[in-house]
This record gives sequence, C-alpha cells and structure tokens, in this order.
Amino acid sequence: MDIPALTHAVGKRKTSVARVWLKPGDGKITINQRPYDTYLERPTSQMIVKQPFVVGDLHNTFDVLVNVCGGGLSGQAEAIRHGISKAIAIALPEKRTPLKQAGLITRDARIKERKLPGQPGARKRFQFSKR
Repeated sequence: MDIPALTHAVGKRKTSVARVWLKPGDGKITINQRPYDTYLERPTSQMIVKQPFVVGDLHNTFDVLVNVCGGGLSGQAEAIRHGISKAIAIALPEKRTPLKQAGLITRDARIKERKLPGQPGARKRFQFSKR
C-alpha cells in the first residue's frame, strides 16, 4: 500500500465546512489546532470522526489536520467524516469501494428549510380562526 505524502479534501454537512489534510503518521487527529477529543467532547461525535478509519481498516495510519467552521458540533463532526472519507478515497483508491458502500463519500445534502413569510416556520402555520 503506497501512501502519498499529503492529501487534501473538503467535507460538508448542513452549514459546516471541513478542510481536511491527511499525512502518514500514527493516528493523531487535530481539529482547529486542538486534539479531537477536547474539541468534540461527545463520544458519538468522536466515533463519527473515526468511522472512515474503522470502515477502511486504517487504524493509526494517518495523521489528520482539520480546519472546520460553521454550524454546530454535530454537523461539524459529520463534515469532518465526509472530508476524511474523500481524502482517503483520493489517497488510497482501493479503499473507495468500502467507504462508498458505507455511505461515507456521499454528501448528505439535507439542510434546514427556509422560513416562509406570513408563517412561524417552514411548514408550521398560524392557528386558523373561523370567527
């Protein structure tokens, strides 16, 4: 398995954008100049970020450097996962198939629906009064 020196990809989810760089290393993940376990305190978010390495069976193969902005922590974690998956697919083309089958390369395009004028929300209506 030939690992390139540096690979870059962009991951997106909701309004979060994550720029991800992969380089050969011992599995250290840094998000916005902080270790990933201090930036993402929820265990589920930490699991989401590590999911591409579990699916691709690449434990402690890459060091990951991430710049992420926008949205909340959940959306940021999923944007990071998307970016890492895309970077792995670029660096190691043979790992693209398992990542694609797990649904990690496909961008989740669901975003918040906009509020409409004359209504309290996107779908909700004000209460109707006949009289």
